[in-house]
Amino acid sequence: MCNTPKHYLLIAISTFLFTQPLLAQPKQSKWQIGANAGVFIYQGDLTPSIAGSYKTPSPAFGLYVNRVITPSFAVRANIAAGILRGSDAAYNYPTYRQQRNFKFAAPIAEATALVVWNIFGNNGNELGNTFSPYAFVGVGAGFLKVARDVSGFNKTLFANGSTEQIGLAADLATPTPTVMPIIPMGIGVEYYVSPTISFTFETNFRYTFTDYLDGFKFAANATKKDYYHSHTVGVLYRFGGKEKLGCPVMNF
Repeated sequence: MCNTPKHYLLIAISTFLFTQPLLAQPKQSKWQIGANAGVFIYQGDLTPSIAGSYKTPSPAFGLYVNRVITPSFAVRANIAAGILRGSDAAYNYPTYRQQRNFKFAAPIAEATALVVWNIFGNNGNELGNTFSPYAFVGVGAGFLKVARDVSGFNKTLFANGSTEQIGLAADLATPTPTVMPIIPMGIGVEYYVSPTISFTFETNFRYTFTDYLDGFKFAANATKKDYYHSHTVGVLYRFGGKEKLGCPVMNF
């Protein structure tokens, strides 16, 4: 079969059509920023529930920056702030809690560094999925000011020499932490609304190394450390890029 001008024209058109999209591939930024808000939930001596004190939730807010490493992994610098609260009186059972009536409030700010694993390998929405689950773990520090309240403590019921009286004296003589190491770990899901914006839903548990997050130890439960977690919703923004030729990215 001989080559004709028509044959060369078809080759040229095909080459143009199949190579043109490659020249216009967007160069997506690896930087992302996010913000979220929700509640802090205290877990410790002043709640009988292993899940934490959902009767004393307090507001929580956060800001973070992501740096995408691969479609599956990113690193995150995160700051958050809010209040932790707990109260014996919030629970009717066991009945002694109403009489012990310990309380605390602790404004807290934290700075953490996280490794985030996008389970589907969809950090830049490469797959076009609407939902994208992820998990994370990291290290950080919490900065707090614990205010413990024993004004409702029933000294008549808990007489001198009781574990509560002796323990309370020891607790009040012990300074509460102002800085504490934490290990955050959790799960979340992104809901993509555009190539650059997604909503996030996240649960973040903080493992701590102190039993004085609530200001009480020996008067409550000396064998149990205190923890806290958060539930938040937020928004994530991906910085746009330019195509390889330097032109604005065209959406079709």
